[in-house]
Amino acid sequence: MSSKWVKDIRDFLREGQKVVVKVIRVDRRRGHVDVSLKRVNVTEQRRKMLEFKRAQRAEKMLEIVAKKLGKTLDEAYDEVGWKLEDYYGEIFYGMEEAAYRGEDALREAGVPEEWIPPLMEEIRKHIKIKKVKIRGIVTLMSTAPDGIERIKSAFLKPLKKIDMPADTKVRVYTIGAPRYRVEVISTDYKKAERVLAEYIKGIQKYANHYKMIFAFTREKG
Repeated sequence: MSSKWVKDIRDFLREGQKVVVKVIRVDRRRGHVDVSLKRVNVTEQRRKMLEFKRAQRAEKMLEIVAKKLGKTLDEAYDEVGWKLEDYYGEIFYGMEEAAYRGEDALREAGVPEEWIPPLMEEIRKHIKIKKVKIRGIVTLMSTAPDGIERIKSAFLKPLKKIDMPADTKVRVYTIGAPRYRVEVISTDYKKAERVLAEYIKGIQKYANHYKMIFAFTREKG
């Protein structure tokens, strides 16, 4: 396979342009690095550019917080950035976890206490978490003398048994007995679907055990 050598990079790229390339070989002795534009597919380009943009956003926040604390950017990476990367695999992902779960996500990664308040302030300013909401209607009736208490328990007890992600919440409210709306709000659609499925299964199991009338209808949108 023949290679095409570029004499002037400006024939292909303009100054300041950011591109994704694949490293073909490195000649340390001569100080040369051979790269290829064509060997990077569109999916790889998009993924790498997204990673680059996320890294830039993370660095900007670290820089802002470092200035507030009278520290350098290098110190910000040493004391915060690399800790988040080691713990979460990516600095920005660690910041997103903090946006989801709060200060504990930073402490878990070993971020020093002096960094946490100003870093959370910047995270809340610049990282807006998108939410997904799924919902359905539960019909639940009991003819037992303590039917109202059984209905309450049917909604409460299964909820306690779910392995609930920190970024996911469940809401239940009546829309006119015996009909109740169940909403699951999360940052991830798959998490929301899992929680809703487990919750509805738990309600149905409880209802069957106590001979209650149960039905569930998933709502669209």
